[in-house]
Amino acid sequence: MNTPLPPEPVVLTFLFVNKHVFLQVLALLALARVFLGEGLARWPALASLVMALGGLVAVFAPESGVTMGPITIAAAQGAGMTALLLPSAVFAVSYVLPRARWRWMDALHALMLLGLLGLWWRTV
Repeated sequence: MNTPLPPEPVVLTFLFVNKHVFLQVLALLALARVFLGEGLARWPALASLVMALGGLVAVFAPESGVTMGPITIAAAQGAGMTALLLPSAVFAVSYVLPRARWRWMDALHALMLLGLLGLWWRTV
């Protein structure tokens, strides 16, 4: 028996958020934590920022016609949800570290992550 396809608006919303929203907002949150945070909480945010920027390069370089090396080509071809969840998990480490100021960033990140996972669940 064939399973029904998810509603088209959910799929389109997931694709839009996946490609054009999640990593950009995560990079902004990580950048804010790097500059506004204190102590150890800045390091996971910096790692998350570097990974998010690498993911953005892998997404937008082929669309811009920029030639890429073998690492970014491999990242663009098969990263999938890992390219979103890995920098997100690293950013989440900064939640529990001492002196991670601006807790509203943590709440926004958690809402973004729950929204992304909810959309992904509806499309699977």
